[in-house]
Amino acid sequence: MSHAVPRSLGSRRGVAAPALAILAGAVAGLAAPAQAGAAAVPASQPLVVLLHDHVPRARPSFHARRIEPAIPALRPLTRVRTVLPVLAEAHGNRWLRVRLPGRPNGHTGWIRSSNTRRTATGWRLALDLSERRLTVYRDGRAKRRFPVIVGNPWTPTPRGRFFVEEAVALGSQDAGNPFALATSARSNVLQEFEGGPGQIALHGTNLLSGTLGTAASHGCIRLGTAEITWLAHRVGSGVPLHIAG
Repeated sequence: MSHAVPRSLGSRRGVAAPALAILAGAVAGLAAPAQAGAAAVPASQPLVVLLHDHVPRARPSFHARRIEPAIPALRPLTRVRTVLPVLAEAHGNRWLRVRLPGRPNGHTGWIRSSNTRRTATGWRLALDLSERRLTVYRDGRAKRRFPVIVGNPWTPTPRGRFFVEEAVALGSQDAGNPFALATSARSNVLQEFEGGPGQIALHGTNLLSGTLGTAASHGCIRLGTAEITWLAHRVGSGVPLHIAG
């Protein structure tokens, strides 16, 4: 994913906050609320906001191996705060096991809880590749289901557990406008794409070919304009994304 003039939604929405009121009525009917599924979905996901750069380690100890260089406190596209899902705690909550962005897909590490801020989100995304359908959950209940375009057989959308890194407002000349949700997932085929790191995003279909419900992208997840607009004004940094099927 690569866009010339990204603009953050964070200043308007905060971390996984409710949508702007102006959009609520306009898009309320774009998909019927889904019935509650049989599988249990957690009602909340703990998150941590980085106030400074943090070095992830293999174990909750300063003596443990560094997994990678420091995680920046700000995201590269929009300069909003980095928000990571919290998976576990150790040593009196002084260490947090978090999901990390980038390669290898789905990797995790331990960071110090100092110089962070704890929060949580009730939003959660689940993509079924076989059905080419995205389900949006809030507080453990399915709210919307959207047909999507997924990666083609040569550049498939990666499976695994990821999260939204940042939300980007795109210009009218940007492919995939009006919005993109850049995720922690990276293509397993493309190490680089149009100047970016092969990052997987959920974005619109404008200026792109393909029909919803098909496998035609380079790995990104494409939604209709109304659907990505609805999503971008509700789902923020740190929201979990599970890709399966």
